[in-house]
Amino acid sequence: MDTDKKKKLTLFALTWPIFIEIFLHMLMGNADTLMLSQYDDQAVAAVGVANQIMSVIIVMFGFVAMGTAILIAQYLGARQEREAGRIAVVSLAANLVFGLALSLILFGFAPQILGAMNLPPELMNMALVYLRIVGGFAFVQALIMTAGAIVKSHGFTKDVMWVTLGMNVLNVIGNYLLIFGPGPFPSLGAQGVAISTAGSRTIGFIVLGFLLYRRVNGELPFAAVFRSFPKPEIQQLLKIGIPSAGEHLSYNMSQFVITIFIAAMGTAELTARVYVTNIMMFILLFAVAIGQGTQIIVGHLVGEGKYREAYERCMKSLWIGMGLSIGAASLFAVFREPILSIFTDNPDIIEIGGILLLLTIILEPGRTFNLIVINCLRAAGDVRFPVYIGILSMWGVSVTISYTAGLVFGLGLIGVWLSFIADEWLRGLLMLRRWKGRKWERMGFTSGKTDSGKAAGS
Repeated sequence: MDTDKKKKLTLFALTWPIFIEIFLHMLMGNADTLMLSQYDDQAVAAVGVANQIMSVIIVMFGFVAMGTAILIAQYLGARQEREAGRIAVVSLAANLVFGLALSLILFGFAPQILGAMNLPPELMNMALVYLRIVGGFAFVQALIMTAGAIVKSHGFTKDVMWVTLGMNVLNVIGNYLLIFGPGPFPSLGAQGVAISTAGSRTIGFIVLGFLLYRRVNGELPFAAVFRSFPKPEIQQLLKIGIPSAGEHLSYNMSQFVITIFIAAMGTAELTARVYVTNIMMFILLFAVAIGQGTQIIVGHLVGEGKYREAYERCMKSLWIGMGLSIGAASLFAVFREPILSIFTDNPDIIEIGGILLLLTIILEPGRTFNLIVINCLRAAGDVRFPVYIGILSMWGVSVTISYTAGLVFGLGLIGVWLSFIADEWLRGLLMLRRWKGRKWERMGFTSGKTDSGKAAGS
């Protein structure tokens, strides 16, 4: 990567397109929920449960995409463009194969998977249709995540933003036509949302693939990589990606189990959780965008051996993210009833949802620690510690307290939210302590060597 490109890697230049991209991704999910809520509350709950399963699957794709982002950023920081290109090609191929396998599993075993979720009988048919369509095209999402990670790691975060904007526009149009069925179009409800989601993602990947070809094609050695099995590159991706995605996978699996607890509370509680979770996504925007932008910068700095600058960048980003997250959570809490009324007129859902949004003011600062500091630890090559702590806290704290407080003591969703607060703050403070301990500096450049054969930063 040349000097001009490296000058563009400021936090603001990287983060604002990522912010808009994530906002648009969240808007796509909220558009599905909002438009379905005008059709049927039960359809919202069915799609929400199916998307909980899809969240787990997407995290499984993420282990390759995450390893790709970290390795490419480090290689580019060390000025090893050829190695960065090899990682990019191998990651695309690996996630395509993995994605196709999981798509077949989701399509073929959808009834068994949903049955394990303790789904109310009245929601089963809608959830089954949705999961088979969206799950059957899951491989497209795997490719989008990988191609997006490659493009963003090269600094072209605006490209991914524009693609996401296009997908959102297509998704909203498709939702309107296939949920409500104006004119000659059929009214398909949850099935219509599934078709629209799968279709917009497919078109989005085609466009993103074209942009990938234009931006970094000269650094993507497709032919050279596939002359022989790319074992070293796959080992590098797995070494970084599996532990990095392990924390995400543990989180989503714990949420999967907690969703089963909530399903046992009733359809109203399950629907309230879906609405509040969708609203909370907008509060998360700031921390997620800052975390991803900081990860790219820290990865480049670690590749260059600039550890002090990497440390300071993380700390500055953390305090920025904390301030923005608390402000956003407070704003949503103040206007909680009007916001929830956009989704539903059910007074029980609005009441419990309002309490959850108030608790979110306490929850979000703890979550911000994890979203920003964990990304920095991964970018620096410290990928195992977040996984170990995450597994212990998510299952020992979040799942345990959710069941005990929510079901045993009868606190319902309030008990679940209290478990989230305890989990996020415990993990967040432990991650901050790890970063300040600076053990990650001794781990060095993840790939091991620079062009000169010396460890980067030595």
